[in-house]
Amino acid sequence: MIDKKIRVLIAKPGLDGHDRGAKVVARGLRDAGMEVIYTGLRQTPEQIVQTAIQEDVDAIGLSILSGAHEYYCRRVIELLKEKGAENILVVAGGVIPPEDVPALKEIGVAEVFGPGTPISRMVEFLRQAVRK
Repeated sequence: MIDKKIRVLIAKPGLDGHDRGAKVVARGLRDAGMEVIYTGLRQTPEQIVQTAIQEDVDAIGLSILSGAHEYYCRRVIELLKEKGAENILVVAGGVIPPEDVPALKEIGVAEVFGPGTPISRMVEFLRQAVRK
């Protein structure tokens, strides 16, 4: 039996123009055997959700450095629900203050990965969360 590869969309919502971390994560997930789609910079939540549905991904990784993490995560999760795609897991990374993490999880973000998080931890989390 062949396991289906986990498909992950890495997205940069908003006007944040720094994507080095997102590219490092995308490469790390790909090196771990996942299929990774990177949207590029300055995506709207609508574009991100549309791409996620079209690409039939298992998870969306939102990379946010602008401080607008609550707005973008909430909007992406709302749109996924509106489109009947709430089965797509949403995780977030970037510069997100630890005190904001509980609020993000309350709106439906499965996990938040801050700066310095080992790729192996992200890989293990995604493997376990997507297989549930």
